[in-house]
Amino acid sequence: MEKSREMDLTQGSPFWSLLKFSIPVILGNLFQLFYTLADSVIVGKALGTEALAAVGSTSIIIYFVFCFINGFTGGFGICLGQRCGAKDETGMRKSIAVSTVLSVGFTIVLTLLCCILSKPVLRWMQIPEGIFSQAYAYMIVVLAGTGATIFYNMISNILRALGDSKTPLYFLIFSSLLNTFLDVLFLVPLRMGVAGAAWATILSQFLSGLLSLLAGWKAFPVLHLRRDDFRDLKDAAVMHLKTGFPMGFQMSVMCIGQLAMQAVVNSLGTAAVAGYTAATKADQLAVLVNNAMMTSISNYVAQNFGAGKKERIQAGVRACLIQLELMNLVMCVGMLLLRHPIVRMFLTDPSSEIYRYADGYLMGVAPFYFVLGLLAVYRTAIQSMQNGKAPFAACMIELVMRIAATAGLSAFIGYTAVCIASPLAWIGACTLLIPVYYHMMHSFCMNENIVV
Repeated sequence: MEKSREMDLTQGSPFWSLLKFSIPVILGNLFQLFYTLADSVIVGKALGTEALAAVGSTSIIIYFVFCFINGFTGGFGICLGQRCGAKDETGMRKSIAVSTVLSVGFTIVLTLLCCILSKPVLRWMQIPEGIFSQAYAYMIVVLAGTGATIFYNMISNILRALGDSKTPLYFLIFSSLLNTFLDVLFLVPLRMGVAGAAWATILSQFLSGLLSLLAGWKAFPVLHLRRDDFRDLKDAAVMHLKTGFPMGFQMSVMCIGQLAMQAVVNSLGTAAVAGYTAATKADQLAVLVNNAMMTSISNYVAQNFGAGKKERIQAGVRACLIQLELMNLVMCVGMLLLRHPIVRMFLTDPSSEIYRYADGYLMGVAPFYFVLGLLAVYRTAIQSMQNGKAPFAACMIELVMRIAATAGLSAFIGYTAVCIASPLAWIGACTLLIPVYYHMMHSFCMNENIVV
């Protein structure tokens, strides 16, 4: 199998290999954030406040589904990365084949569920009648097109598992620009309403996934699957599902904790909602950077785990922690110093009360970005070494602590409970994951079964 040294994460300096791999992922995530904000501006300007509210009212549900898809297909990438590190071309082909079969089956099941449950979920969310029809029109198109999202994420994660983080970046930029262009086309001259914005998202993702596949097909002969690659997939399917489902659940379950936090904020009035919303929009920057480094360390550890290079895994984890914590320090200082200009980016002439709520959240969360960095690196490293139990348990700790802090403490300390909920959740998860990581590395050194 022909593959350039540049794409082999089992060779070279761990620090520079990770940095080189992670920069395109970080840039892609940041670009996606900026385009998402632009997307909202286009809908609001072209269709008005009600249309923007309709799209916004469905965002948490769509985000929930997309997070699951990203984690699910990311788990497939870990399995492929392990085979890639072991230089097992047969195993790599088998992994790509089973990822394809599982993704098709998952697309059918998820699309049916989403289409059937869309209207009941919107009713349960108590969407106002004035925007209900628009909210349903937007959400049903996006969720009916989950196949395009699964396809794009599967191809991107396959390419990253093979060591190529640049191609997904190029086509993410292309997808973002195409989506913006289609938004304008469908909403202004074609007057397709909010459904047009949904179609723009689906079509741009599908085309981007198709072009990524063609680029990968040309660059990696291992993607040229044969009929034999689709035989005897049972064991491989079990391994992929054991890795993918916990990761999908872990990424999507965070939305449940966020819903609990949002419910408490909603009860405090309009100023609280406005200040919290502006602060969390800024907080997304830190989340996206940490998620990008999770993608990088995931592929790095998976390849080196497959190659049996324990010392290299340890060196890579240390290097990733140094890089990520320096970024988190910069983001923490920037958030605290620029917290008022950040609020003014989203709100015109914010009141002192709105500033107070935004300040409270950012000052409560930003100093603990270093804990988020520890959580991101150790959890992903553990997952990439075939241990899904500890990260799943940590995910449940996060969920319980986030809900307990908001629902239990809000009666006593009010909005402060929302501000400390995430840091408490991160600390709780780290108390489990850090000891598990070092236990696994010790077991790896002793050539024992390291699955805890």
